Parts: sequence; structure tokens; C-alpha cells
Amino acid sequence: MPANTTASSGKKKKGRRARLIVIVLVLALVAGVGYGTYWSISTVRASFPQTTGSIELDGLSGPVDVKRDNYGIPQIYADTDEDLFRAQGFVQAQDRFYEMDVRRHMTSGRLSEMFGADQVDTDAFLRTLGWRRVAQQEYDTKLSPETKKNLQAYAAGVNSYLEGRDGKDISVEYAALGFVNDYKPEKWTPVDSVAWLKAMAWDLRGNMQEEIDRSLLTSRLNAKQIKSLYPPYPYDRNKPVVEEGAVDETAKKYDPKASATPDAGTGTGTGAGTGGTGSGTGAGTGSGTGTGTGTGTGSGAGTAGATQGFQSQLSGISDALDEIPALFGPNGSGIGSNSWVVSGRFTTTKKPLLANDPHLAPQLPSLWYQMGLHCRKVSATCKYDTAGYTFSGMPGVIIGHNQNIAWGFTNLGADVTDLYLEKVSDDGYLYDGGTKPFTTREETIKVAGGKPKKITVRSTNNGPLVSDRSDELGKVGKRAPVDNAAPDRGDGYGISLKWTALMPGKSMDAVFELNRATDFKGFRAAAAHFEVPSQNLIYADTQGNIGYQAPGRIPVRGGGHDGTMPAAGWDSRNDWKSFVPQAELPYEYNPKRGYIVTANQAVIDKKKYPYLLTEDWGYGARSQRINDLIESKIADGGKISTDDMRTMQTDNSSEIAKLLTPHLLKIDVDDPNVRETQKLLEGWDYTQEPDSGAAAYFNAVWRNVLKLAFGNKLPKELRVKGQCLSVRPADSTGPLDDLDERVRECGQRAKDSAQPDGGDRWYEVVRTMLKDEKNEWWQAPKTRLDPATDTRDELLARALKDARWELTAKLGKDVDSWSWGRLHQLELKNQTLGTSGPGFVRSLLNRGPWNLGGGEAAVDATGWNAAGGYEVIWVPSMRMVVNLNDLDKSRWINLTGASGHAYSAHYTDQTDKWAKGELLDWPFGDEAVEKSTTDKLVLRP
Repeated sequence: MPANTTASSGKKKKGRRARLIVIVLVLALVAGVGYGTYWSISTVRASFPQTTGSIELDGLSGPVDVKRDNYGIPQIYADTDEDLFRAQGFVQAQDRFYEMDVRRHMTSGRLSEMFGADQVDTDAFLRTLGWRRVAQQEYDTKLSPETKKNLQAYAAGVNSYLEGRDGKDISVEYAALGFVNDYKPEKWTPVDSVAWLKAMAWDLRGNMQEEIDRSLLTSRLNAKQIKSLYPPYPYDRNKPVVEEGAVDETAKKYDPKASATPDAGTGTGTGAGTGGTGSGTGAGTGSGTGTGTGTGTGSGAGTAGATQGFQSQLSGISDALDEIPALFGPNGSGIGSNSWVVSGRFTTTKKPLLANDPHLAPQLPSLWYQMGLHCRKVSATCKYDTAGYTFSGMPGVIIGHNQNIAWGFTNLGADVTDLYLEKVSDDGYLYDGGTKPFTTREETIKVAGGKPKKITVRSTNNGPLVSDRSDELGKVGKRAPVDNAAPDRGDGYGISLKWTALMPGKSMDAVFELNRATDFKGFRAAAAHFEVPSQNLIYADTQGNIGYQAPGRIPVRGGGHDGTMPAAGWDSRNDWKSFVPQAELPYEYNPKRGYIVTANQAVIDKKKYPYLLTEDWGYGARSQRINDLIESKIADGGKISTDDMRTMQTDNSSEIAKLLTPHLLKIDVDDPNVRETQKLLEGWDYTQEPDSGAAAYFNAVWRNVLKLAFGNKLPKELRVKGQCLSVRPADSTGPLDDLDERVRECGQRAKDSAQPDGGDRWYEVVRTMLKDEKNEWWQAPKTRLDPATDTRDELLARALKDARWELTAKLGKDVDSWSWGRLHQLELKNQTLGTSGPGFVRSLLNRGPWNLGGGEAAVDATGWNAAGGYEVIWVPSMRMVVNLNDLDKSRWINLTGASGHAYSAHYTDQTDKWAKGELLDWPFGDEAVEKSTTDKLVLRP
């Protein structure tokens, strides 16, 4: 049979460019590896998929067509569900198996088998969490028979592709691994697919980092200062998702006193106090307690009593968390998404338009894989006609549309994780005055090129002891933040993790149910099974309806704590009591205002809702900007088009610039060099285009404001690793002007997760103190070069100066040559060898940089961490706009391309358009797909 084993026929120029890259790769490998092995061009090209002609595929009941367009995006046509998902597994393995294989090793804690001893600690942490074990339990006990059949068909399709192929025939990365490892890919299983949902849940796990950070802050800040860094959500300014929606009437019967709501509840509060421990309510100072809610005996530890061991414990956990994001992406206030839907009353199409762009860490290949899954005739034996964004390694469509409805996701941000302090001994752990035995299991970690390592995983009734995973985490400190009634510290407290994702659920069922849903009722029924991760789900249908549903397994806590600080695990009053009933989670259907916006803001005003969802929402900078853009467009009878939706997705206006720039322009600057850059801000419209010098300078000023006002005052556990400061000792009080009396401390956190990260929480922090010109946060100590600052304007002046010289060093003396894009760059990195392989391999597998616009908490959320630098660390990982009037006129784009093969024409062929904010045509109907097809492959029984 004729076969095309290179690029698709519509990509002649890109095919020639790919061949040149292949030749360069061969030369580099021959010159650089030094193993005496010659890599031929045929070796590098061996893994390119066949995309035309026909292939025999065991297990099919009939022929399956795979139609690929000019960008290599496949649309699959079959006559049965089993054939459809078998083909999906085969096709995804063609393009992305190495990525799939790495993912399953991540989720099962087996990276050491592929990459050696450097991954043992990460594997040990992941084994302790037990994602793979939970996925196995879900598959065995929770998932429907139909879901299992689909998973089995998908796995069979993957394994059909693997059959008879060596690693080098699957992906060039395996050939590279072959120089140091005899690793061989193994067969795919249905549980491999289920486990990936755990990884996504981890990426979107809620406020776990904030819980750690609040505790770490107690070593240098008092309760009042900590509270000022976590201001309340501005409901009066930034609208929540649900304004007109409802919950079922039964919710009104719920007794809020059983929950840790901000205004009610009794029990044991856990928090950070100043000066010691005692009894009190809320956030106390002096002898009061910490930030726990409710009344009763609170627990807190003062800054005067140094909690060094406990700080070390939490810092160690934070370090472990930093290792996981190195694989899955950073977790912080910028991680989230945008989605919104507009009723046909306000669109040019007279039917709804739905937009979505999830914000995740940039990956190469992209996390998403675009695909269409079509039954030639929808029937009882073939139920699917859907298209959208899939995960390589998982059947079905995660985000997209079918022939009747469209849906999008954003992170709801519900607090679904809690850290518990545990009093541990050789016999077990303390609980309500008695000792309970640990649940234990042994795990063996196989190591490529080394000896296996055995670990023991211990769990309490709250969850696994994550503090067991390193020497630093082995013991809790002498003065952890607990009350006087706490048990004897002894060698310290352990820390366990309670997390909804470690409880078996039915989220995989929900994926298929969403794919099949035909109306809002079916959509809500599917959402009820989407337990983890907890997402905002938006909806539109071809009948003209729009809607929203908040799904997820969200805990109802005991009266003793609100999830903002670690809780005492030995006290049953701090247990999770139940979960918010699915029927009582917020939703909206055809709201009068005619649109719904979700962008990680508060879901619903807590005064109107009886359950506590979280105390750590995003602060609504992006969501309110989208609301404002929609309102301005539909004012006076205006209509919104598909292109308007795209334009909104690329809006890069900076809210913090609007707030702060007028104050910066009022500063009297003497230095002519600083005055020159200050002038860049005059007349600036606050947009962050790649070529904007004003955006570059403002963001540098913002970074320096945060550093002077907050960053230099935070404990080392939150500051960037390797950045050292002369600071006052942690147990000192009052001003310290003598430089010689300071101690030198170096930061300990990865730069992508350090604080202050500059997200919209920090917007709100600065907003609340901007009119208070003598707020204590405006005070910065003197240095060898600068006097101390005492007021707002003195600190802003110093930030203007520091930003000038920082950018001079980075961008040169010529201010006219400055641009935001030169600072704010995206480099796409292969997730394994592209980050830790030899330099020449990284250069061949990675792509970029791209100079980007947008920024932190902008709608075009090209996130950066102000503590760590200006480089892009999270992005709109894809963008789509669905036209419910004519699905063939929908539009989409991916961050990279369809292929995971580094020398394919489709490796990053969408990235240039993505960077410019452009979208591709998204064919769906038979005629539109056929018209766009450039390569056709027939899979035959």
C-alpha cells in the first residue's frame, strides 16, 4: 500500500525545513555523543507516522478513516464506539507516544525507570501520593462498564501501534535514551489513561501552596501583616461567576454552623498568632490566636517563639512541590483559565458564542491534542460526534463541542486539599486521645542504571504522611503553631495531606457523558460525575441556551478550621464532615444579563451561599476585564462576532498599570536617566504589546515595587533560591538600621513559585494600601547605595530608579530600543530531554524564543513571576471560539502542533499564529472536513 511516512502533503516548504533540521541533528549527534554510533537520517525519520494509504489494525469491526488537514489535525470516522476509540488510541500513539509514556511514568512514580537516579525523590513523593493506586481503584470499582470498554478499546489501539516497533521506531527520544539506558516501552493499559486525570488535578489543586505559605510567613510576620497579604475578595468591584443563578432549595436548609464559614462556627481554629499562644477568635495579635475562623480554642504560634523546625518541615514539602511542577507546570495565582459564553441576543450570529483558553505551563508538545471523533451515523452502537481538545493518552474529548452542545473549563479553585499536623510515634498517630496504627505499604522504585530503592508509605486517617519523603521532612520543629492543649511535641509533628483526588471517583465517566450530552440537563448530569479536578463548566447549545455549572467534590470541614492553615490532625473536630451535595453547587441557566464569564474569580458571593468553597479565589482582574469588554461591546445595541471573541482573548491591558501609573508619573525625579524612562509612561494606554517600551519599563517598576515593599521582608523559604539578602534576625524586633547587625539569608524556592509572584492578589494588596502613604509596607531599609524609605512616594521613586538600571543591564542604554517582548519571552522545551538532557540535545528538541505581549493577570495571560524574572511561565495553552449557529465557522489554535516528533512539520507549526493571537478554521461537518483534508489514512480490519 502507498504510504507517506514524512510530513503531510500540504506542507512542502515545512517538509524541506524539517529535513534540514534532521541533517543538523545527525551531525550534532555524531559529533557530540561520542559513543561511536552513527545516527542516520533514517533513524531520525523512522518514527514519523504513516498518514496516507492503509494499515491493517487487529480488532476493528470495519474500516476507519483518519483524515488529517494541513496542520496534521486528525478527524476519525468509524461505525462503532469500539472502533472509534481503538483508532483514537492508534492515532495518538502515532503522534505522541513518547509524551504519553512519560506521563504514565510521572503519574505512577516510575520516572527513575526512564531517566535514572535523579528522579528517585520525585518518584518517592508521587508513590506516597499514590495516584496510580487510586486510578486502579477507580477502574476496578467506580467506572461504568461502558467507560471501561472505551478505555480498553483505546488501550488496544495504542498497543496495536506499539506492536513490532522498537523504541527508535516510536520516537527519536527513545533512540537518545538508548545511549544510557536499555529502557523499552511496555504495553498501554486502561489505568494509564485514568491516572492522567490525577496529574491534572494536581496542577489545579487549589490553595495548598497558600496554606503552606501562610504558615511559613509566621517566622517573620505577625498575624496582622499576614492577613494584609491575603485581602478579602472584592465582591463590590469584581463580579463573581454566578449573579442570577441558584442552588436547590435544600441548600437553604443547610446549617452553616457545621461548616467553617467566615462568620460562624465553633471548634478549634488553627492560625498564626504573634507573641505566643492563647485563646481567642480570628486573627489576633499580642496574646491572641491566628487566622482560624469560628470561636473556641484557637491555635497559633507567635513570631517571638521561632518555629524553626516546623518552618523547615513545610519548606521541605514546598521543595517537593517544586519538583512536581517541574514536570507538570508551576502552580500559583496565574494558573487558571478564561472562558465565557454570550447569548445569541448579543451576537452577530443570533446564536451563542463560547470562548475558552486554559492557562497552563507551556509544554512541548502542547498538553492538548486537537481531534475530531465522528460516528458515521450516531446510533445506539456508535454514540459520538464530537471534536475538540483531547489529552494524549486518554480517550474522548476534554474541551470542545458535539453536534448539539459546546463546553469549556476553567479552574474553579475550590479548596480540596488540607495539610494536617500529626503527632506520630513508633506505634502510630494520635487521634482523639488514643493511638491509631498507620496504614502502611512498601513501594519499590526501579532505577535505570542503579539499584532499586524501597520506601515505606505511611498514612493516617487524613492521608499519606508527605513529611516522610526526605531527611529534612522527617521531624517537625520544636514549636509548631498549635495551641497549649496540643500533645507533647517530642520529636515533632508529621504532616499528612488530605486531598479529594486521592479518593476514587467517576471523572472518567464524566468525560464520555459530556461528549454525548445533548442538552443542559445531560450536561449537568455529566458535571455531577466530574469530581476531580473541580472546574467551572460553561455551556452553550445549538438551540440558543447558555449555562454554567460548578461541579466537583468539595469538602465541608469541621467547625475548627477553614482550610487556610494546617489543622490539628489529632482532633476529630477538624475532620472533613461531608461533601457539598452536587445538587447544591451553584449554576446558572440563561441569565438575564445574557452572558457568563468564568476566569477563576469567586464563584458566588459568600454572603449568599451557605457553603465555604474556598478563602483563596483568584481576585478577578481577568474576569472583570472580560465583563467590561462584553458590556462595552453590547452597550447601545452592539453585537459580538466570532472575531470579537478572538480579540477579547488577546486583550493585554494591565489593571495594575492603570492603578499605579498615575502615582508613578507624579514622582519628582531628579536623575535625568530615570526621568527619561519615566516619560515612557506618559500617554501610555496600559496595553502590553511585544514592542512596547512602556510595558517593559512599567513591569520592571512593578517588579521592583514588590521586591522593596514585600519580597525582601519575606522569609527565605518564599524567596528565590540563591538570591541572598542581609536581613535582620528572624527573632529580632523593631527597626534595624545598622547594616553590620544583619544576617545573610539566601532564598530557597524555585523562581517560578517564589513570592511575591505579582499576580492579582498582589494587585489587591497594593490597592488596599495605596492611599495610606505611610503604611509600614512602604518602609524599606537602607542599603550601601540607597537611603531607607518611609513613605509610598519614596519607595516608588526608588523602584523607578532600580527599574531603570535593571533594564539598562538587560536591554541596553538606548531606551528607544526597549520592548516588552525582549524581556517577556517564551521558550518551548521538550519536557524531558529538553530540560535536563545534554546541551546540544536541548537545542535540537526545544524551540523559541518568541517575544510575547500580554502579562500576569491580563486576559492574554502570558504569566511571569515577578520574584523570579520576566520569562513566560504559563500561557493560554490553547484558544477556541465555538459558533453554535454554524459549527464549521468555529475557530481554534494550539500552542504547538499536532505532532510530538521534534522534526515533523507539525511540531510547532501553530505557534507563530498562536503568538500573534490568530485562530485556525475548525471544520466539523462531513463536507467541511473533507474539504480541509490533505492526508487520508484508512485503518482496516
